[in-house]
Amino acid sequence: MNIPLSAPDISEEEISAVTAVLRRPQLSLGPELEAFEHDLAAFHGAPDAVAISSGTAGLHLALITLGIGHSHEVILPSFTFVAVANVILQIGATPVFADIDPTTLNLDPASVRSAITPQTRAIIAVHTFGIPAGMTTLQSIAREHNLFLIEDACEAIGARHRGQLAGTFGHLSVFGFYPNKQITTGEGGAILTQSQEHATRLRSLRNQGRVPGSDWLDHHEPGFNYRLSELACALGRVQLRRLPEFLTLRTQAAARYNTLLSNIPEIEPPPHTLPGSEISWFVYVIRLAPGIDRDQVRTRLAEQDIATGRYFPPIHQQPAWSNSPHARAVDLPITQSIAPRTLALPFFNRILPEQQNAVAEALKNAIQHAKTGAKP
Repeated sequence: MNIPLSAPDISEEEISAVTAVLRRPQLSLGPELEAFEHDLAAFHGAPDAVAISSGTAGLHLALITLGIGHSHEVILPSFTFVAVANVILQIGATPVFADIDPTTLNLDPASVRSAITPQTRAIIAVHTFGIPAGMTTLQSIAREHNLFLIEDACEAIGARHRGQLAGTFGHLSVFGFYPNKQITTGEGGAILTQSQEHATRLRSLRNQGRVPGSDWLDHHEPGFNYRLSELACALGRVQLRRLPEFLTLRTQAAARYNTLLSNIPEIEPPPHTLPGSEISWFVYVIRLAPGIDRDQVRTRLAEQDIATGRYFPPIHQQPAWSNSPHARAVDLPITQSIAPRTLALPFFNRILPEQQNAVAEALKNAIQHAKTGAKP
């Protein structure tokens, strides 16, 4: 039984919507883009949304739009996908890695406070694995120190913190729609903004510095090709309508895993519920007990055609970053303790109970072999 790590959920409705676009003459910057942006903004109760080519592009444009650049520092977790740090470096700013909360795996406010210096300009709060970060506390810290607060909600569409949707707390908030996300546009992302001025700038930057409505060859500032196609937006509109169904299926799959893995003492499952939070399940990431060889477990599962992921190797320990003079880290004991023990299991909307049963049984056997030192 081949069990992938993730799989998109595409129905005939999405296929029909994309096919309809192919019958029209406009494949970029057309009505599907406008409608998708309107739908995203309306879903979040936000003034505006700007669709872009990826979540990474969204983070890049967010930093530029907020005027962050050389001599500035940006605080972020090391326990996240490397794109967040990459874009900070690309604009000439300094990534400053802070530690995480041991339960949510999101930024620890105390570590954020200890990382703030006179050069700090922004905090990027990542809603890790779809678990909402403590945004009200981070908002208070940002206000206290006059900092921008950017939400990386690429893994968390539909999540809530104290009843408020992820992506509605920050000065700018970024979503990603890669095929493994809760909804997908193939490749793509979006930026939510509370400011019309920011929305206008973002639309200019994503389109080579053109001001909307101006001549195609008039460029008002250096920009980028970060547009999202009509095909992608048509796909995204249908996916967004189906999001409540998707979130229900993913919550049910997470609950099944929790039950199946409850009798394996060497596993700590992710929290299924958190006070004041609604999780938007992006991935299902367990923690192995100290002393269990994660690589050996992964190898044994792979031999049975069960895919897994190492979510996440800390950025500050990555080969590209470990000796970088352009980044620094505060003390990160929680990150360094938890990260080597995390293991993402197969998880997607239509994962079957029998597939989850097979994963749980194979995982139990793999852990026993790892404990005894047997070769996979």
